[in-house]
Amino acid sequence: MSLEASLSLLSLAEPSPAGSLNVKSLVFKPKTAKTATPVPVIVVALQTTNTPSGVIAKAAEVKDPRLARNELTAEFFGVPAADFSIASLGEKHKDGKVKVLLDSELKNSEEAQYVLENASAKLVLNGKQLFGFLSTFNPTAVDFAAEAAAAAAPAPAKKQSSPAPAAGGESDAKLDDAKLIGVTVDKEKDFSGWYQQILTKGEMLDYYDVSGCYIMRPASYAVWEQIQKFFDEKIKSDGVANAYFPMFVSSKVLEKEKDHVEGFAPEVAWVTRAGSSDLEEPIAIRPTSETVMYPYYAKWIRSHRDLPFKMNQWNSVVRWEFKHPQPFLRTREFLWQEGHTVHLTHEDAEGQVLRILDWYEEIYRELLAVPVVKGVKTENEKFAGGKFTTTVEGYIPTTGRGIQGATSHHLGQNFSKMFNITVENPEGSDKPKIYTHQTSWGLSTRVIGVMVMIHSDNKGLVIPPRVSQYQTVIIPVGLTSKTTKEVVDNVYSSCKDLESRLKASGIRVTSDYRDNYSPGWKFSNWELKGVPVRLEVGPKDLANKSVLAVRRDTGAKVAIKLDELDTELPKLLDAIHENLYQTAKEKFDEHRVLVHEWSDFVHQLNKKNVVVAPWCGVPECEDEIKDKSAKQDNGEDFEVDEKAPSMGAKSLCIPYSQPELKAGTKCIRCEKAAINYTMFGRSY
Repeated sequence: MSLEASLSLLSLAEPSPAGSLNVKSLVFKPKTAKTATPVPVIVVALQTTNTPSGVIAKAAEVKDPRLARNELTAEFFGVPAADFSIASLGEKHKDGKVKVLLDSELKNSEEAQYVLENASAKLVLNGKQLFGFLSTFNPTAVDFAAEAAAAAAPAPAKKQSSPAPAAGGESDAKLDDAKLIGVTVDKEKDFSGWYQQILTKGEMLDYYDVSGCYIMRPASYAVWEQIQKFFDEKIKSDGVANAYFPMFVSSKVLEKEKDHVEGFAPEVAWVTRAGSSDLEEPIAIRPTSETVMYPYYAKWIRSHRDLPFKMNQWNSVVRWEFKHPQPFLRTREFLWQEGHTVHLTHEDAEGQVLRILDWYEEIYRELLAVPVVKGVKTENEKFAGGKFTTTVEGYIPTTGRGIQGATSHHLGQNFSKMFNITVENPEGSDKPKIYTHQTSWGLSTRVIGVMVMIHSDNKGLVIPPRVSQYQTVIIPVGLTSKTTKEVVDNVYSSCKDLESRLKASGIRVTSDYRDNYSPGWKFSNWELKGVPVRLEVGPKDLANKSVLAVRRDTGAKVAIKLDELDTELPKLLDAIHENLYQTAKEKFDEHRVLVHEWSDFVHQLNKKNVVVAPWCGVPECEDEIKDKSAKQDNGEDFEVDEKAPSMGAKSLCIPYSQPELKAGTKCIRCEKAAINYTMFGRSY
């Protein structure tokens, strides 16, 4: 098999031959001018070789190289940093597109056996294969040990005059050589890097070769399935039927509703060619389905007796125009449900809107253990073409930002007038026809990102038990090379019996019988994946007729009698859910502050709070609040970071639960009379 063919099979882990040596492949990003394209530096070295950044800088003739983050590796190599290997190099990286540094300790011979490993797999190559493949990228051989020794020679005098190490120096050296297994980024110090790591290493998603698109792996899709199951039962009990409409929209139909189109125009993706031929008319890929469905609603609905008319579809939509995608939160294609109902009266439609909103709040509270605030969007923030929009708003404690959770819209008669959805008047045929009142409502896979951001920690994912793919994992423990076969067989048999028993009682359970990993490694692996409860089963546990249950959320351990497990484990899962919810709620409550003076507004935002403030309801005032709140406490503008969410505070919602608005209360910004309290915050 050719080397190229072997590299394409990197996902197949092969056994390591005796005498083989581990080789690391690291990607560094040098300091580069903002207007210039960086040239990544690839370091291929023995795992035991120290590769200081100073030596890398000198050998590659670059400045300040740092380990590349997922953004760079995804852009250049199509994979997150943890999954990079030399297999990620191809034709497009030749001719100086990357710089390759090769450890001089590596041998160019068939006898030398090297194991190249990333976060998920490994590959065995001999030295001749390794050098042969890398030769096409003009590698530079580096004697890291000698270079590091030379660089360290004048160090003593400097140490005397500067006892404190340079910021990041020692820690950077350790990070350079860190084995990229598990989370290597602190949630509090680099939230974006941490978020990407736990999603990929926790096996929730993987990067796709189309920017802004991601692969939902079984662990994340299982969460979506639980949400689907819950919500589908709710809406069907309300008379909603599921259907499916095509993803394509003709430009003529899409442009029929001007306000609606203007709201989505920058995000619409268009199909303009089929094979080698241009289409006579461009076809849009749905950003939402109002204009897809409503021409047929007009065809199908004839009488007031056909009302209410309620449909929902589970589908994907595409919204293309943005620069900085974030997994689950901001992706070019995402899964969602979108419901569209038709009613005879405004009041009936409003009831539908609020009923759906309550169910969305219930999804967050009862399934995801996430607290949200229910409210109404302002005119500036409402759904394009709608009458009013209701929303559930969440809060991410680490960043202090709000996040929209789901929306339910009252469309009024706007769309029925545009698409001529009318019914005969119930008062008689001599009366004019009635334009119907409509609603639309949607919840997307964004909920998964919200859940992960709020609950997970530096050990990995923390998945609430009611949506987790597996609610518990069974791990055999206490087995050594001295353990008799009879004892081993008994432990494994007991684990399998226990697994069957829990499945029969409705618990989603798996077991880990891999014998090439230690129990400790398995513990860390399943903690990374966020499984709510780990059950440890060993000879001593079986002798005591019990198992040891370990909680993912707190790490607390409790022994549970085998004959009580069917009742005690569900109680434990409920306790985990309640703890996750209460912990998140306490943080949200603590960081939702009431403010009446503008001088306190920005100060509170900078303390990672969302602000509830009296407001006049004027759209121009809302715009000014967003503009003026993009300031530091001293009035200076923040440094603009295009990758960050807006620094200015926008209105999140007008909460249904309102503080008392006393007579004479002024708007937080313009001093006009306030008409309500509105929740403002920096947001995603």
